[in-house]
Amino acid sequence: MNTLISQDGRAITKFQMVDRINDIVWQAHQGSVAAIIQLLNEKLAKSGVRTRAIFSDGVLQLLCEAARVEQLEQSPLVEQIQQILDSIAPRHIRRVNINSRIVREQQLLWLKEIDSDRENQLLWSQEITLIQPNIVKQLIKDFTEAQAELGKPSFPKTPVSRPLVLINQEKHKNKPKTKILAAAGLCSLLLLSWVVYAQLGNKVKNLMQLETSKSLTTENTKEKKAQTPSHAPNNSLSEASDDPFAISVRIANQASASGKTATTSTQWLEIAAKWQRASDLMGTVPQNHSRYQEAKIRTQLYKKYSEAAQNEADKSKS
Repeated sequence: MNTLISQDGRAITKFQMVDRINDIVWQAHQGSVAAIIQLLNEKLAKSGVRTRAIFSDGVLQLLCEAARVEQLEQSPLVEQIQQILDSIAPRHIRRVNINSRIVREQQLLWLKEIDSDRENQLLWSQEITLIQPNIVKQLIKDFTEAQAELGKPSFPKTPVSRPLVLINQEKHKNKPKTKILAAAGLCSLLLLSWVVYAQLGNKVKNLMQLETSKSLTTENTKEKKAQTPSHAPNNSLSEASDDPFAISVRIANQASASGKTATTSTQWLEIAAKWQRASDLMGTVPQNHSRYQEAKIRTQLYKKYSEAAQNEADKSKS
């Protein structure tokens, strides 16, 4: 019999098995460490880098060796290896730890030796994570490959004619096989439909939850804004109170307004004190202030107003 059964339940022929054995890319995609090393060595040959690998504790430990340090520059080498492994998309391999060192003689237990003294054994080490393949695309690819494999003939065609009776007998024999193929294809389509529905269903649910959370957040923000309009003036006042220029101007305005109605010596003394206070504050305006030059002029002006108010107080006494 020319038909064999693979580990995942696919029926493949001996001819197809030979093709798969010779297909290094397919073997690397299935997770074969030897095939992965072969592809890496082929693609890194121009740079003079050779690789060895061991799959240990769920991590592909990759050793890169070269004759010179310049050939093992970390950033471009890691990027190149990442691109190669992402294009291969090896099954069941997601974490890859890249180790580099100057080439040495062959060592069967190189990983154990590296782990015992990493600082002296390696130039650098970096772990990368391979891109997760899209599950829907992967299922479609697997289904297409399965259909192609099952649809191929299990023996080469020959131009030798055969009796009609034998042909009819073979047709009857092939009917169960055709039904099995049809059932397998239907099951694959149902599985694919279920996966797509599950993926889209989760996305729709997540989208609805996201929209709901957004609307609730917007409503809460509006409520907070509506509840706290009265705090804005206080904030602006507190910010303005830190500015000596603004405080001085406010005190000067109060002194000016009081001077319009003052009649007694006591009132003029209070006005003189306010003008002096305003002048002192103007004198504290820093040089990096946008109105520093104006502050210097107002300092002297307010001081003169204070002296004038003092004179008015003296006149009111007499």
